[in-house]
Amino acid sequence: MSESPRTTGAVGPDTARRAPDETLLGRYRVLARRGTGGFGTVCTCWDLRLQRRVAIKRMPLLSGGGTTAEEALAEARTACMLGHPNIVTVLDFESDGTYAYLVMEYVDGLNLAELLARVEGGRLTPAECGHVVDSVARALAYAHENRVLHLDIKPTNILIDRQGTVKLADFGMATLSSAAGYGDARGGTVGYMPPEQIEGMLVDERSDVFSLAVVACQALTGSDPFAAPTAAASLDKIRRGAAQRALRDCPELAAATEQTLLAALAVEPAGRTADVIDFADELIAGLGDPSEGASSLRDLVEQAERDDGADEAPRGASLVDLARPHVAGAIARGVTALLVFSALRLVLPALEGATEQFVAVASLACAAATALWPPLGAPLVCAGLSLALALVSPTPASFPVAALVVVASALWWALAGRLERLGSAAALLPCCLPSPSAGSALAGYALDPAAAAATGAFGYLLGSLFHAAASSGFSAQATVAQLAQAWSEPSSLALLAGAVACALVSSAVALRGTVAAGVCGQALGLCCIVGSELLAARMENGGIWGTPDWEAIIVAVLLFVLLCTATVLRGPLFEDQEGDE
Repeated sequence: MSESPRTTGAVGPDTARRAPDETLLGRYRVLARRGTGGFGTVCTCWDLRLQRRVAIKRMPLLSGGGTTAEEALAEARTACMLGHPNIVTVLDFESDGTYAYLVMEYVDGLNLAELLARVEGGRLTPAECGHVVDSVARALAYAHENRVLHLDIKPTNILIDRQGTVKLADFGMATLSSAAGYGDARGGTVGYMPPEQIEGMLVDERSDVFSLAVVACQALTGSDPFAAPTAAASLDKIRRGAAQRALRDCPELAAATEQTLLAALAVEPAGRTADVIDFADELIAGLGDPSEGASSLRDLVEQAERDDGADEAPRGASLVDLARPHVAGAIARGVTALLVFSALRLVLPALEGATEQFVAVASLACAAATALWPPLGAPLVCAGLSLALALVSPTPASFPVAALVVVASALWWALAGRLERLGSAAALLPCCLPSPSAGSALAGYALDPAAAAATGAFGYLLGSLFHAAASSGFSAQATVAQLAQAWSEPSSLALLAGAVACALVSSAVALRGTVAAGVCGQALGLCCIVGSELLAARMENGGIWGTPDWEAIIVAVLLFVLLCTATVLRGPLFEDQEGDE
């Protein structure tokens, strides 16, 4: 490979998510979502107080499998004790009960995976690889001296800034040792884990040496020799010596250098050196001067940043550029406020003594409040609906029904509705459109899978209740009777399942990050809606294919077109596509 500067070029789309108008902890404005790793999502944010960029790792604190508060705090303490020039600095730690936030320094540059995707053949020069290995080895040596393992070394956790400085990030897998030695591994990334970590055996410094050797092998050959769809398949490649075959593609490597790598990739830990500095020194001796590699990497990162700027320049000329946070935020606020106004204009007139002036003023006031904070929209409409169900033609059933609406809306809002600005819009669309499934596609577009599925279900139920109440004059007794008749049919369950599946599938597929994945997710979500409508029509006609609800299908198709357009304008969600967590 030539040592001369190489032209970098993105082989895929620019995958930094165009930032939503979102603020974390009342202080950090989200600029971009850079991807997922370890146990959380990494966001690039602007510190409104100190006026600087920071990186924030947001980890869900969920009882059903998310990181616990103790684990998040332990990760923060572990990272804070590792102050080293080649380790990303941790600045602060906060928790709001739902998420834990690890605030870290912002590294202005690329991670190694991004850089490898841009250079010819996905390879670094030997000197560039030597600089990366030397820097990461120094970071690991310092961590090992403090009795900390990394256990998740991979290209996306190796950052290179504009000065060519290499920093190791994400000690989310780190395990503090006891006096008796290191404990069991927690996770890792398939393709980079050593056999003992895959099998859940005891790990030590040699586990990190193995992972660093895999990264070096990938940087030199252009591919991860142990990449596989499952951990078991990766383990099989390790045992069959896949690295030795991969290194044959680098005939320029000295035999001693190749042997150093293969020794570090030994199946049994006993065959590897326990000192990461010794491994790095032996490897670098055959790779070249790390200082030359640092200079070359600096040039590559600077050129990549210039290329990104050129690629993004034409976006500013688009008619409606959703890549701009203030435009996307204004659209989200406006849409949610309009939905609140429309829904309340139907609910408030049912209240006894409500004048036209009162209805107009109250609806506008609630819409204005929603425009200021979009997550407030759905609770306001649910409050108005509950009030109407409780007061219009009151019966013994009125208050329980109204209370059930309040409780259900509060639970949904606490779990999903307050997390994203379009959550309320997704829940309210079924109330304002002639289809209870109308909000599912928007939920899949705007929310993470779990929150999207919850919103799809809540929106379907809320839309069904809202339309039944409106047609019954908001009488709780008549509304319950109408719903009971509708839900006695299996077709209603099929439609609810279709709404949930639409939201879940479209969100899960879109999380791959690319524009194509977002459009594909919306297409699969549309298939779920159309399929559930066809299935419901068959159920209603005794197993004979009947006429589906064409109105609901037309609404779903129109929303599909709108959301695909929004997906293209928004651009890719985030970077970090490599590895299986």
